Amino acid sequence: MAQQLDLLQPGNIIPTALHTEMEQSYLEYAMSVIVGRALPDVRDGLKPVHRRILYAMYELGLSPDRPYRKCARVVGDVLGKYHPHGDQSVYDALVRLVQEFSTRYPLLAGHGNFGSIDNDPPAAMRYTETRLAPVSFEAMLDQVGEETVDFTDNFDGSQQEPVVLPVQLPILLLNGSSGIAVGMATNMPPHNLGEVVDGLIAVIDRPDIEDEKLWKYIPAPDFPTGGEIVDLDGVRQAYKTGRGIIPMRGIVHLEVLQVGKKRKRDVNALVITELPYQVNKAAWIEKIATLVNDGKIVGISDIRDESDRQGMRVVIELKRDAAPEDVLKVLYKKTALQSNFGAIMLSLVDNQPRQLPLKTILQEFLKFREETLTRQYSYELEHKESRRHSVEGLLLALNNLDEVIDILRNAPDGTTAKYQFQEDLGLSEVQSDAILAMPMRRLTGLEKQKLEQEFNELDGEIGKLNALLNDRHELLKSLKKDLRSLKRKFADARRTRLPDAQPEPEVTPATVDATATTADGEPPKKKRRRAKKKTELTLNLLPQRSETSHVAIAADGSACWGNDDAGHVDESATLYKAAIGTQENLIVCTDQGKAYPVAIADLPYQEQRDKPQLQSLLPDHAQRDNHQPITQFVLPANLEELELLLLTTKGKIKRLAGTELSSFTSRGLSLIKLKEKDTLQFAFFVQPGEDRVAIAVSSGRVLHLPISQSEIPVQGRTSQGNQALKLRFNEKIVGCASFQRGEEIFLLSEEGYGKRLEVNSLRLGRRGDMGNHVMRFETKTDLLLKMFIPDMETQLWTQDSRENVELISVDKFPVASKDSSGRRFFKFTKGDRLVTAQLAYELKQ
Repeated sequence: MAQQLDLLQPGNIIPTALHTEMEQSYLEYAMSVIVGRALPDVRDGLKPVHRRILYAMYELGLSPDRPYRKCARVVGDVLGKYHPHGDQSVYDALVRLVQEFSTRYPLLAGHGNFGSIDNDPPAAMRYTETRLAPVSFEAMLDQVGEETVDFTDNFDGSQQEPVVLPVQLPILLLNGSSGIAVGMATNMPPHNLGEVVDGLIAVIDRPDIEDEKLWKYIPAPDFPTGGEIVDLDGVRQAYKTGRGIIPMRGIVHLEVLQVGKKRKRDVNALVITELPYQVNKAAWIEKIATLVNDGKIVGISDIRDESDRQGMRVVIELKRDAAPEDVLKVLYKKTALQSNFGAIMLSLVDNQPRQLPLKTILQEFLKFREETLTRQYSYELEHKESRRHSVEGLLLALNNLDEVIDILRNAPDGTTAKYQFQEDLGLSEVQSDAILAMPMRRLTGLEKQKLEQEFNELDGEIGKLNALLNDRHELLKSLKKDLRSLKRKFADARRTRLPDAQPEPEVTPATVDATATTADGEPPKKKRRRAKKKTELTLNLLPQRSETSHVAIAADGSACWGNDDAGHVDESATLYKAAIGTQENLIVCTDQGKAYPVAIADLPYQEQRDKPQLQSLLPDHAQRDNHQPITQFVLPANLEELELLLLTTKGKIKRLAGTELSSFTSRGLSLIKLKEKDTLQFAFFVQPGEDRVAIAVSSGRVLHLPISQSEIPVQGRTSQGNQALKLRFNEKIVGCASFQRGEEIFLLSEEGYGKRLEVNSLRLGRRGDMGNHVMRFETKTDLLLKMFIPDMETQLWTQDSRENVELISVDKFPVASKDSSGRRFFKFTKGDRLVTAQLAYELKQ
């Protein structure tokens, strides 16, 4: 029988006071929970379980371009290698990283049922599948390795895991974090990626930036479920001290619904489309129903959930005598439609919990990022210097090939040959080994040329790395470049509305905004003109000549001529006018790459009642082939000094010498050869050597090109042109114009935001570049509609999806930066947006 330890023997018992043992044991337990479980690290913004999930998936190769893998496999890897806790706790953490309503920028992509905002549970881990999201793969794991961050043993010493991930974005701010430790808790709100990047760059440029100026870049949290922040006092307190109360509300508007099967009647209904962050929709609806049944809320006749894949929609029908404003106030007071987010910005700094203000969090992240980049560049420098050293030895051997062969021929073994290389040729041991491992094909002249090219490239890269490591200014420039690149890839519009940026209410026959009314309780009404016909034309201002007659084109496509300078077109905006002789032709360019002459004699006089469409004046064969006019112009007097710039919908661009347009026939003139499904979109004159061109796409980027032979060559009429830029999925070209230095471009989005942007702020690019991101959109659904370069005397003619027409003076557009959304000129009901906008001269009343 084994001998047992006798604990009662003298010397085996150590007397300890109970309170001392309790203090020590409880402190160890508390620190274990604080550091190893509940609080995120300020550097990568992750708790250990989240860090281990991401790293385990990275090791499994679950990149965004690979197939999904069962969550059970991921959970098993995390438990077996890094996190010896319950499988359900790991799966719950994984699920939260997938849920778009829980995480502002989900770090994992999911396939299957991962729960809902109604607190529905996710499917079991054996049914769901996951993989890394692009933002986590590129911005968190792409640079992971012992050369960038420290690694440590796992729980049993069989594996190595990173102490922290080499994140390139402050995930702590982007996704927030919540956790309850021992004696403390954290509740970090999520933020908008674009705003946080702007704030980081501001801190880099001005380390002593004042809090109030920093808040202009990061004005408030941005919650994944949207909603609105009632006031910013709590936000400011949290940003300044690390703790504050942020009041939030859901988004509500009032609709007039028609109910009843036989006899329809109008019923007021409050429609909720967004709820405050972390509010359970199903529980909230149940709470309202309970309050109505208990008589604590009066005036509600019915409540139903009409939410679908397109978004949230909870309809609360009101009784006939109920005042919507009163019901809404009660909902704010008695339910979670208005709730508070208690921000506690607590995280680990050097393994110690600290409550941090916003600026300190940004500074801690930048400090960590600078250290990571220094380690990464140092590793790359060491690697490239080692390779350059080897290549240098190979080149030396090729330059002394006869001597090398003689040494190899006479050496009894490889070791002797290596020592002989070091002694006779002055090579190092590494270089000697490289020569002995060199295959015979490296002795050819082509291989020598490749080695010389590689040596020169390595030399240049080593110089750049030395500059980054020895000059902190260059290192910070590289850091800012990486931040801007990630912003272009992953930034999106703000979802949570701010109190100073609420849209003004707009009343339509079916919709009003319940959150903003006039003193008498009625929303302000706004009149709009309605166009007779929905028409979209792409028109450009071109050089004019002084003549006695003028031609004018209207928004509905009708054309006329007159003897005065006005070029009036009744009941519509004049979008184009030009001086023209009575014996001259108006040149009309069509979407199929042809140009046709239209005699001014064929146009009606301005006083005539019936005015033909411009398309109807084209030759019969062009009408049969459904040619659509895209622009028109009068041939200028200095035609030989100008060139016609052409751009297609697929991005093909070229210049055509002005002399090519000197002669026309009734069959028209081919301007460009088009591929299948491609059409001509823009055609206008440019001044070679002086002008530049800007091309805008719907995603909000603009490519700025010089008009030169290398970028946009002059080609013949039968050529297809060159590819100006590559369009991403669902992108389309929305603007193209020429300009000279010092001018401004005018930008307008589909949801009615507009601004002016100085051309000098655009980086000059080359064909195929991505261009400059020039517009920040307030919503995910917004897109860039048009880009113009008008003079300040013209107006902007717009038409929305309801065919309402408005004119705006272009001098009302504010001058703003590339990262701004500009000013909102239009207020739409849900689903409405601008469909076209053109330069105009007047609106004939």
